[in-house]
Amino acid sequence: MKWAVVLCALVALTECMHKETLEEQGLLDEFLKKHPYNPTAKFNSVFARASSETLTNDYDLSYFGVISIGTPPQSFKVIFDTGSSNLWVPSVYCKSQPCTNHKTFDPSKSFTFRSTSRTVAIQYGTGAMTGILGYDTVTIGSIVDKSQVFGLSETEPGSFLYYVAFDGILGLAYPSISSSGATPVFDNIMNQGLVSQDLFSFYLSRDSQAGSVVTFGGIDPSYYTGNINWIPVTSQTYWEITMDNITVSGNVVACSSGCRAIVDTGTSLYTVNCNNAKSMPEVTFNINGVPFTLPSTAYVFQRTSGCSSGFGQDYNDLWILGDVFIRIYYSIFDRGNNRVGLAQAA
Repeated sequence: MKWAVVLCALVALTECMHKETLEEQGLLDEFLKKHPYNPTAKFNSVFARASSETLTNDYDLSYFGVISIGTPPQSFKVIFDTGSSNLWVPSVYCKSQPCTNHKTFDPSKSFTFRSTSRTVAIQYGTGAMTGILGYDTVTIGSIVDKSQVFGLSETEPGSFLYYVAFDGILGLAYPSISSSGATPVFDNIMNQGLVSQDLFSFYLSRDSQAGSVVTFGGIDPSYYTGNINWIPVTSQTYWEITMDNITVSGNVVACSSGCRAIVDTGTSLYTVNCNNAKSMPEVTFNINGVPFTLPSTAYVFQRTSGCSSGFGQDYNDLWILGDVFIRIYYSIFDRGNNRVGLAQAA
């Protein structure tokens, strides 16, 4: 009866499969081979599943989802950002302008919050924050991430964060670039055995449409067509890969000797000249021997304020394949095998 007790202790009564039921269905031997009894194992990993979080497409400028922090839960809109590694949200300690029109976390209202004396400071391409670190329960979809370290902002300099629709940022890059050495959310999720696969995947909708989603612990075949092309991560910092070159009409126009690139859900747009917008050609990013092509309609946006593109180089000479790229190619970030998967989005 050992496994019957373990099974029933780990899952809700409606999900509990009794030892006798397994035996009746001829599944007990197979189950025990796949999940040998180990009293020190992370029991919940046996029943870990994929969990999907719906994302709001904010005019193709950003994609954010809702998480909760604390007990009882306090909800926040966050960018799920593969270009950074820290989780932070505005807090009641913050008096900066962006904190006046966004949700703020109040640690005094959560009985599971634990304070620390550690500080954190993060600078993004646009926007910045400073604050303190604390621990609390973070809930993302059906995932309950206990004892997660996160930043409570005390300052958010400048005006950029005042105008955005989201409250904070949830970084999904590697721990090596996490400010103040804070354990990233997905690392904590993996360590607790809360997902069946140590990966997550993104589908980003186009033209402000609904349907965007991030899936933790799984790959959803309904969001892509054809094969998944797997590309090894070359630096466990950002989700960095090596790009062979960039071509237009078969001619190499950049990255002729290979270059570094990152797949970044947190980068939306770069400014370009509107005079060139209509004449811009298809651009092909050749990665690991596979061509990934973007038509100009996918990467150039014209608005009253001017024109923008969704890929470019940063100050570290990293080519950033941002949201415009991910809208065309369903993207899988595989921590278990340190690789990125790309497939044609459905």
